[in-house]
Amino acid sequence: MKIALLGKGKTGGRVLELLVQNNIPHTVFDSKNHPTLELLKAHDVVISFLSGDVFKEYMTLLLESKIPVVTGSTGMEWPSDFDKKLKVLGSKWIYATNFSLGMNLVHQMILIMKEADSIINNVQYSMNEVHHTKKLDAPSGTALSWKKWLDHDVNITSERIGDVIGIHELKLKTPVEEITIKHEALDRKIFAEGALFAANKITTLTPGLHLFQDVVQKELLKGR
Repeated sequence: MKIALLGKGKTGGRVLELLVQNNIPHTVFDSKNHPTLELLKAHDVVISFLSGDVFKEYMTLLLESKIPVVTGSTGMEWPSDFDKKLKVLGSKWIYATNFSLGMNLVHQMILIMKEADSIINNVQYSMNEVHHTKKLDAPSGTALSWKKWLDHDVNITSERIGDVIGIHELKLKTPVEEITIKHEALDRKIFAEGALFAANKITTLTPGLHLFQDVVQKELLKGR
């Protein structure tokens, strides 16, 4: 497998480190080495952690290449017909707001927490997320995903502090007890590991736009 890495920023840089450490063939495309259709076609999978606005500029080129794409680009909306377009082309893409494999364990926890009001009275939810000062979107894409998984009204507060990689905390509170689910990213390596996991799984998928958490959930539920 040969990887085309789009960008080597904070997270892309950690992907690059893993590629080098594991002797995985790769090419880095950035402002000094722009991708072209011919260059991309020499690769098996594209991994991108470019910002959403920059990633959009490459989407047409990536579609033309028909190469599988793993993207963690945030701050963007997917076109409503994009999944259909990929299926017509026979292309496979995986996307996520957070590529942490551990975050997918949290997903399962939240799916249980969402049912709390079936056995507990007067349930209230709140969420807080903390990231580095250079993160522009708030609430974070991960916080919005948590809210979607929870499927209840929840007040989300956001903080931007120093170089914090990412802290998400969901609290269930009643007059008599509190339950908290917390995930803290200690190293951006977790996102890089998740992206490489996705790159190894993508060839086994059917054409279309796949959510990373769905791919991992199938792995978690194997044998049940």
